[in-house]
Amino acid sequence: MANIKVLVAKPGLDGHDRGAKVVARALRDAGFEVIYTGIRLTPEQIAEAALQDDVNVVALSLLSGAHNTLFPKVVELLNEKGLTDVLVIGGGVIPASDIPGLKAAGIKAVFTPGTPTSDIVKFINENVKA
Repeated sequence: MANIKVLVAKPGLDGHDRGAKVVARALRDAGFEVIYTGIRLTPEQIAEAALQDDVNVVALSLLSGAHNTLFPKVVELLNEKGLTDVLVIGGGVIPASDIPGLKAAGIKAVFTPGTPTSDIVKFINENVKA
């Protein structure tokens, strides 16, 4: 599918964005349209940006440990805005034991440090609804 639009966002107080920038660049290089929000956004700001920019994917990046709270909140707000067809993925330093709960909350995939960016590109291509 051409013209996949991805919002790469850093919720919460996490100020470390090197990984998010690497992923954003890889997604752009793969032909996706990428919007990078910068750091320290609220879940509300992320959901509103997803609505305003009419994105297909919201890619959340978090290293602060607040993923169990912030990731599901973003999904909840997207659903409230009627964005139920937006693919939400997450990444960052996330313990394996937290991944099942995040998936149950609507995060379709979680990519941890060391994941090849090609795996993220492949997942998006295979899971964005036309």
